[in-house]
This record gives sequence, C-alpha cells and structure tokens, in this order.
Amino acid sequence: MSGEYVGAVNLEAMAEAHRYNAFLVDLVIGALGNSPRCLDFGAGDGLMTRLVAQRGLRPSCVEPDGRLAARLAASGFTVWPDLADCPDASVDGVYTLNVLEHIEDDLAALRGLRRCLVPGGRLFVYVPAFPVLYSRMDQRVGHFRRYRRAELSAKLAAAGFAVERIAYADSLGFPAALAYRLFARGTGELRPASVALYDRWVFPLSRALDHLVHRWFGKNLLAVARVPH
Repeated sequence: MSGEYVGAVNLEAMAEAHRYNAFLVDLVIGALGNSPRCLDFGAGDGLMTRLVAQRGLRPSCVEPDGRLAARLAASGFTVWPDLADCPDASVDGVYTLNVLEHIEDDLAALRGLRRCLVPGGRLFVYVPAFPVLYSRMDQRVGHFRRYRRAELSAKLAAAGFAVERIAYADSLGFPAALAYRLFARGTGELRPASVALYDRWVFPLSRALDHLVHRWFGKNLLAVARVPH
C-alpha cells in the first residue's frame, strides 16, 4: 500500500452509502468497544475515521497517499505514512476496512498490526470476499485478491492473532457483484447514484439475510481477532 490511491473516485462514491457506512461503524465499535487508543489502517479520505471519532473513539491513522493524508491531518488526526511509523504496543484496537486486499504481502501487514497492538488488543478486518467475484473494478482499484474464510483465518493465525469471529457479510451483494463481473463493460468506477440506490433498497434486505447465510457467502468477509496476553 503505497503512493497515490487510484480508487479515490470510488471512495467519494461510497460517501452515498449511508446505511452501509453506519453498518461498518457499528461493526468497528462492536469489535473494539471503547478502546481509548485505536488505529485506522488505510484511512483513505477519512470518512470512516470521522464517523468512528463521532462515536467516541480516538483513531490515529496510517495513510500513504499524501493528498489524503493531508486531509486527515487538517481534520486533526495523527497520520503516519507507513505502518512502520506506528510505535510498538501503542494502540488498544485496530480496524482496517477494505484495505488488506490492496497489499501484496498482506501477512506482513497483519504482523505489523499485531506489533502496534497491546497484549489483549483487538483487530477488526473487513475485506472483499470470494475470488470468483474479482472484476474490472477490483483490477482498477489495485486489489491483489478477494478472500475466503479459510485464507483469512490462516493468515490471522500466522500473524499471531487468535480469531474470535469470522463471517461473510452483504449476502445480496454476492449476486450483484457476480452479475457485475459477468456483464458489466464499464471502467470499474462506482456511480454515486447506483451506490445510493443499492444502499437504500437492497442493503437493508441483504443485512437481514446475512443472519441466515453468513457462514456460507457474502460480498465481503469480516473478522475479529485478538492479540493473546
């Protein structure tokens, strides 16, 4: 994860996904609780950083894109350009939302996150799921992979984490993403109007269905892991 982020246009489009973003914030708060010190790894344009801060957490950020990092710093957040700059055992919780797939050596990144966490600290990970859904959009924004449960569990364990929960999410997003992969002929950019439409009408139904099928499929994969004492 380095340099200018090529998917910045899609980040701006996702600002229209109000229900989806609120869902992610709830997941972060549920995983990290009231961790007094937390890290947003791959903070991007700061949308989720600001939403998490509004819920009482105090996130620092890792963001290598200089333009996006400057926006975060201007909003009052501590920003490091590289995970190596984060001090050892300096945070109680880490969350990373749709970031690990951008990193070729994701295991090294997970080990770096473990280094930053105190013993007993928690990590929340949210990533795209299922290689079969890899599309032009994934390619455009620099995704190296999409994950399955077994792969993410194994990498978390190899990095020294104890996995507490792992599940798929956004079940109706799976057929939507598959249809996009098979039939879309666009550039891979998200359209704000399409994002808003899905967020308003489809995502609430998808969340309801997740309670039944989260073990088997979904457009995304989430995990909560802990650094053993």
